[in-house]
Amino acid sequence: MFIGEYLHTLDPKNRISLPAKFRKDLGRAVVMTRGLDRCLFVYPKKEWAKEAESRAVHAGGTAAARGLARLFLAGAMEADVDSVGRILIPDHLKSFAGLKSKTVIAGVAGRIEIWDETAWKTYTKSIERDADAFAEALGNPN
Repeated sequence: MFIGEYLHTLDPKNRISLPAKFRKDLGRAVVMTRGLDRCLFVYPKKEWAKEAESRAVHAGGTAAARGLARLFLAGAMEADVDSVGRILIPDHLKSFAGLKSKTVIAGVAGRIEIWDETAWKTYTKSIERDADAFAEALGNPN
């Protein structure tokens, strides 16, 4: 399970170093794709297989299901993790997430997310502000 948030820098060649704590569970190759909230989702290949299958099952359903399937599946790319733990982020994914030099890599259970640092700060402030209302809406008072 991936947890925690880590500050990392995107180098001029669009490579980013993955947190050492995540590397073993990510393996030697990952799949990255457009995520929700303008971040990138990065999956170990085993987790990606489950996610892709789930999306594919619904790809012919409602317009919303088709749209999400296209978002996640069409833009997905496999990336090898190099000998020092870096992956190359393709230009189309870098552009989608608005990644600049400073990034945040966040562990979110079965995947990691890559965010532009400024976008992450803005997003987490809004979530922190609204957390009680979210918990109430979900019926989870903890």
